[in-house]
Amino acid sequence: MENKKRKATLFDKWFLNNRFSVILFNLLLFFLIIWVFNKISFVLNPAWVFISAILPPIILAGIQFYIMNPVVDWLEKRFKVPRVLTITLLFIFVVVILIWIINTIIPIVQNQINALIENWPHIWNDAVKTTQKALNDPRLQSVRGNIDNMLGDAQKTLFKSSKDTINTTIGNISSAVSIITMVGMTLMTAPFILFFMLKDGHQLRPFITKFAPQRWQSGLSDLLHDINSAVAAYVRGQLIVAFWVGVIFSIGYSVIGLPYGYALAILAAVLNLIPYFGTFIAFIPVVVIGIMTSVPMLIKVLIVFAIEQTLEGRLISPLVMGNKLAMHPITTILLLIGASAVWGLWGVVFGIPLYACLKIIVSRVYNYYRQVSDVFNDENTISKKTSENSDKMLNTNK
Repeated sequence: MENKKRKATLFDKWFLNNRFSVILFNLLLFFLIIWVFNKISFVLNPAWVFISAILPPIILAGIQFYIMNPVVDWLEKRFKVPRVLTITLLFIFVVVILIWIINTIIPIVQNQINALIENWPHIWNDAVKTTQKALNDPRLQSVRGNIDNMLGDAQKTLFKSSKDTINTTIGNISSAVSIITMVGMTLMTAPFILFFMLKDGHQLRPFITKFAPQRWQSGLSDLLHDINSAVAAYVRGQLIVAFWVGVIFSIGYSVIGLPYGYALAILAAVLNLIPYFGTFIAFIPVVVIGIMTSVPMLIKVLIVFAIEQTLEGRLISPLVMGNKLAMHPITTILLLIGASAVWGLWGVVFGIPLYACLKIIVSRVYNYYRQVSDVFNDENTISKKTSENSDKMLNTNK
């Protein structure tokens, strides 16, 4: 007697073999896990304090690792140079570069930064007076009141923010001391971490994968490789693009004779680490200084900015970054806004690489789930295969 296939029940149709129900169940488990961890947060707080203490030197060493490691790997593979020797030479080279920067570039930039900070209130007041003078034009009479109110609010906000910052700094001397201590410990420990990352970093992936079951080791190794490649591409790309942005602005501001040009160029390079928004934020003080200097200077500044944006958008970014993270610009912008709202500056800096890592993990888990689960087998595909099998049986009987 042939075994009849069990007829699909309503429970099978709506719960076991329903994609929507499976997704809702997984979401429920996910938020349940978050709720449980929130209830036992007192157990996890020491671990979080420990991670917060060791994270800054690891991040700093990791950034330097992604810059130096390609050189170490290339010399080892091409010329059989021992890794320790290459690392030692790179450390000596970095120390020489730092000494040169400290003796030549930093004094110039420091003088410009001090002068800019000292003169910025006068520059701002001159900008306000110039704007108010322009508003006396009878043609702008209808909007003058609104703009005056906006300028007044901006001055009040700027004064209040400065006052609050000073009061907070004075009232939190212990926090300032702890921050200085953390910075000092980070600078002292990061080189040692970097040395061992460069020396033994290539052994980390096999060390992690050996703890996984045998059938998962290959997939886990590929996952770690993809994550490492994505983070490396982002870190190297952002640093290289920021460097060339600083170089272009330094040359441009020097050619047009803009005051405080080197300081403003370094500010643009640092803020360029924030995609899409950083360069425009750094361009605000440049425009203000250009207006206060002269109208021809403002035109020159706009020309330099247009040249830099053209070179960065058409040449530097495509060559350096390409589309390695495969992120749409809208996704990047929304991610930066959301990450900055949740985690502030840290979210802006690390939001994109974290998103790239999570995207790789989720996509691989999802693809694996599609392979092993019957939930994603389309009924049309099943019926098509069934009809094909029936046709084959008929042809065979004939």
